[in-house]
Amino acid sequence: MARRTKEEALATQAQLLDAAERVFAEKGVSRTSLQDIAQAAGVTRGAIYWHFTNKVDLFNAMMARIILPMEQAMQQIGHDPAQDPLLELQRSLLDTMRKITSDDRTRLVFEVATLKVEYVDELMAIKDRHVQAHADGKREIQRSLQEAADRRGMPLQVPVAVAAQGLQALMVGLIHTWLLAPQVFELVPVAEVAIGAYLAGLGLTPCQVIP
Repeated sequence: MARRTKEEALATQAQLLDAAERVFAEKGVSRTSLQDIAQAAGVTRGAIYWHFTNKVDLFNAMMARIILPMEQAMQQIGHDPAQDPLLELQRSLLDTMRKITSDDRTRLVFEVATLKVEYVDELMAIKDRHVQAHADGKREIQRSLQEAADRRGMPLQVPVAVAAQGLQALMVGLIHTWLLAPQVFELVPVAEVAIGAYLAGLGLTPCQVIP
């Protein structure tokens, strides 16, 4: 019975996160109420408070469901001496792009996080999460670039923190621009060329990434 109760709770939580994705995308985060999400999920408002403290907590859980696997993959870069950290970094970044273009849920969540959030009132806490996520991402990119440079015995052309910031900004800018108008360009091939050009400018010979 306890196992069934736990499974039911997890199912309800997933149901709420699914509904949040849809309603946030349709109405925007600031205009969405917990009642809207409860109604879309077919549950009571009280069911939301059983799983989430407030709308920010729900938003963060929605983001974590998609972003956490990507963050974990990035954290593994450089830990295997047999793997080239530069190739791992390129593959990790491009895998993110592929997921955004090929997986509807991932694309929807990135669209919500990029285009449908207003940093007002209680949503300022979401801004804090975004700032922290960018800081964590930059740290992992910086670590990967430094590992790649050290293994090659080649110093970067600019400070590694600056290099990481630039590469992260390049990726964020490409994703944002593509989400605004996906028909204008193909995200993955453009990202692959852009990453290669950027790495070459740092003095790192980019690797050929095989999907």
